[in-house]
Amino acid sequence: MEGQDGQGRGAGALNQPAVPAALPIETDALIVGAGPVGLFQAFQLGLLEISCHIVDALPAAGGQCVALYGDKPIYDIPGTPVTSGRDLAQSLLQQVAPFKPQFHFGEQVSTLAREADGRLLLTTSAGKAFLAKTVFIAAGVGAFVPKRIAVEGIAQFEGSSLFYHPDSLDRFAGQTVVVNGGDDIALETAIALTAIAKQVTLVHRRDGFQAEEATVSAMRALVGAGKLAFKVGQPSAFDGKQLQITTPDATTVDLPLDALVACLGISPRLGPIADWGLELKRKQVPVDTEKYETRERGVFAVGDINTYPGKKKLIVCGFHEATLAAWGATAIVFPGKAVPLQYTTTSTRLHELLGVAGSR
Repeated sequence: MEGQDGQGRGAGALNQPAVPAALPIETDALIVGAGPVGLFQAFQLGLLEISCHIVDALPAAGGQCVALYGDKPIYDIPGTPVTSGRDLAQSLLQQVAPFKPQFHFGEQVSTLAREADGRLLLTTSAGKAFLAKTVFIAAGVGAFVPKRIAVEGIAQFEGSSLFYHPDSLDRFAGQTVVVNGGDDIALETAIALTAIAKQVTLVHRRDGFQAEEATVSAMRALVGAGKLAFKVGQPSAFDGKQLQITTPDATTVDLPLDALVACLGISPRLGPIADWGLELKRKQVPVDTEKYETRERGVFAVGDINTYPGKKKLIVCGFHEATLAAWGATAIVFPGKAVPLQYTTTSTRLHELLGVAGSR
């Protein structure tokens, strides 16, 4: 078997996890990735009465669809003539809500190892541990993580005075905030903050932006009105209370602040998955096309992270894969039990699970 770097990776070679900081959370299934395919995976598991937890590196659900093209139109979702990445994620969240999956945002699964009883022990970057009967890797092309500011020692301030792509701006009300970035999200964040923050400064490496013309115009109008400050420069030092930037003419400017919000884009990284001991081919996980299971029993891979003959990287294909993977998990979660195929149109049990009992 060919590994990511041409080295062989055989089944049963899962890595050894760090010692968990707390007792593991026991679950039927753990889904790695909360993009559209991961969310639909949770729905399909729910129909089969398989409980699950979902871990994602981003601060909210949606994955690549929301992080990279949240407002761009999508035309190839069955039965939906047009939607957007953000709207699709919201629809899938609404669909899976009756099954109450447990979400764990802002953390990555770091390790994956096989226990003596056959279950899978996983640990995360936040120190959590999960003991799962099955694992579903729905990580797309890898975990989408924010691009970091390249300043020495800055990581220690994350979560206190440094924030990457925050999912809510309410916490910055009445504060002095510096926003670093030059794309649509950075400008939209700076514009939104002018309505609630005490003072807002936008910092970008040049006086030009990778953003929609209307957004740039709105930003410049606020600058002209004195409601938003704009500085050209690159962050060069940060002590948690003051950001130092270096301008194009090599001078430095100090910006006192309460919070630094960095919107430098999102990039996919295969990350710890590469170290789990799974077989990899060109940074993708080979699976069968019956259950979309990897060479490791109980470890499934769905969506863009997997590979097999004829693979197409389409959301609709990921939905199909998630459906068969959920059925593949039944033999592990319910050993020795024949699970009948039921239809949501007629099954009273599925209606109960979906909270639509008695509907016509």
